[in-house]
Parts: sequence; C-alpha cells; structure tokens
Amino acid sequence: MSEQKHKSDLSRAFREDGPKKTHVGGQALIEGIMMRGKHNWAVAVREPQGSIYIEEHELNSGKAKNQWMYWPLIRGCRALVESLILGYKALGIAAIHAFSEEGEEEGKGEEGDAPCLGEADALAATESLAADGSQAHGSNPAKAASEQPAFGNKEMAVSMVLGLVLGVALFIVAPAFLTNLIVGEYDNNMLAWNIVDGLLRVAVFVFYLWLIGRLSDVKRMFGYHGAEHKAIHCYEHGLELTPENARSFPRLHVRCGTAFLIMVMIIAILVYTAIPLNAIIAAWGVPEGLPKLALVIATRIVFMPLIAGISYEITVKWAGSHPNNPLVKVILWPGMQLQYLTTNEPDDGQIECAIEAMRPVLARELEGAPAGA
Repeated sequence: MSEQKHKSDLSRAFREDGPKKTHVGGQALIEGIMMRGKHNWAVAVREPQGSIYIEEHELNSGKAKNQWMYWPLIRGCRALVESLILGYKALGIAAIHAFSEEGEEEGKGEEGDAPCLGEADALAATESLAADGSQAHGSNPAKAASEQPAFGNKEMAVSMVLGLVLGVALFIVAPAFLTNLIVGEYDNNMLAWNIVDGLLRVAVFVFYLWLIGRLSDVKRMFGYHGAEHKAIHCYEHGLELTPENARSFPRLHVRCGTAFLIMVMIIAILVYTAIPLNAIIAAWGVPEGLPKLALVIATRIVFMPLIAGISYEITVKWAGSHPNNPLVKVILWPGMQLQYLTTNEPDDGQIECAIEAMRPVLARELEGAPAGA
C-alpha cells in the first residue's frame, strides 16, 4: 500500500464526525516510534539527514490456530511476550536508521525495497535480520542487507538478557531481601511482609524511572513517548492527524504500559497475600533463613504470568474500553501519575514521527483484515 493511499483513506475517515475508538498502541524508540494495530505494525525513525524512514510489517496473530492463547488471563501473557518481541525488532530497525551516516549511499535497489526484520520467533529474532513481507519507504529506502548498526544484533540480545536479569534482581530479589530485614521471616507476619515488599518494589521502580530520566538520550526518548500518546489522542478525538492538532492533547494516556506496570505491582500484593505459602513452608519443612527466602522469591517469579494476566484484563481490556468511567480513573490514577516520569512534552518533529508511524496502521484498521487472514 502506498503512502498516498494511506493518507487518502485516513482523510476520508476523518470526514466522519465524532470520536473514534481504537486499540492502536505504540512504543518509543531511538529517534522514532513503533505503532501496532490488529493487522500490522509500523516504525517511523528520524534519520540524521532529517527525513523520516518508515517501515511496515504484517502482524500474524495465529489466533485461528491457537484460540486458547486469547482466553482471558492467558491473553495478557501472550500480549506481553509478543510486545517484547516486536519491541526488540523495532529497536533494531531504529538503531540502523537513527545512526546511519549522513553521507551514505542512497542504495542500489528499486525505490520501495528495503531489508527489514523478519516475522521470526523470539529466538530467531535475537540472531539475524531477514527480509519477509514488509514495505519500507523514506529517504533511504534501500539499505544493504549486511549493514549493521554500531550496536549490533548480538549486543542487543545480550543487553536484553542482562536487562531481564537486572530486572529480576532489582524488582524481585532486592525488595524481598530488604523486606526480610525489616519485617522478619515471611511466616511471622505474612500480610505485613507482602505489603512492605510491594511498597519497596514500587519505590525501586519509581526511583529507577526518575534516575534514567535524567539521561539526555532517555529524556529524548520520553519525548517520543509523549508524542505517541498525543497522536493516539488526536485520532481518538476525531481530528485530522497533524502536529498542530496533536500538540493540544495531554501526553498521558489511559492505555499506557506504565499504568500496566504499576497495576502489576498492585495486583502482586493481593495475589501473593492470597497464596497459602505458610502452609507450603510448613508442609515441606523449609528451614529458616535463606532457604525460606529463596522459596518466597521463586513463588513471586512463578506467579508473575498470572499477575500479568489479571493486570492486562484490568488496564487494557476493561479500563481501555471505559476510559471515562469514574472507577477506572480512580484505579488507574497511580499509573497515570507515573507517566509524568516516563513522558516528556514532544516537539513537532517527534509528533510528526508518531503520525507517520500511525498512518499505515490506521489505514489497515480502516481496511480490515485481508480475505483469508
């Protein structure tokens, strides 16, 4: 689908008055934004020359073959894993085009052809780039397939693994260890232990966001995060997608992943309190000290998929469909406030990037799924 057809379809849609509902969401990248819908996802990256590189991919949900993955609670875990995979692919695209040399060759293929990250599974995504059913356009639409950013695929894969390990250490192991020092052994006061552990986890998370938000590169990425929200607000309010229209909307959004993460931490306190861990400790005869703490930490890791599933049902399925419900506003208030740390006011160039990433996704939403999909 051409860029002109995208714009024509959207212009026709905007002639219909009134607000519009959408589940389109996105992710801030290095000098760009990824937007995702039901049928496809697209990346728009600001290149060093100032132009915007756009790349579009099909999104194969596999729902027809795996209906069970779309059941309540399970679909939250699926969506989380899928988002991590797509986010990794999108970051790879952004790394290539955000850091491309200004004097690079324009490319040798026909206009519209470009190498892109394939629709591979998570393991394959960490090892290679592959050309697979996508469209790309921009000032440098044809890049050599062998071209790699200075921070390559292997380095990104290693950084992701280290990031997951660091995340478990910071947000699960460290709070549990500190809680043991403050409250004592888990079975001495289960309710107090879970509350203190949850509050420490939230405190570490907020401090971490504040700390990385001081870095200049992260500040700019948070600006793209704000631009993503403004572009989605603009469409949902039925206005034509322009930087001027989008600029007037808030940089916070009810369907933001930040709100989801805070909800995960709140639900975790309730779920962990409901688990009869004291009975398990007594039945297994777990000794005091480190063995008991290790069991508590292992339980927290094992039950994370359930917690993520419950949080998804609340923040995405329910709150996302009823953003004006007073109860929704109360429940999501902590997550909305936290977005002040993860978003910044964007400039017009960042909003333009968000709009360009959103156009091909909205165009497919308006078209509907292709026959046989």
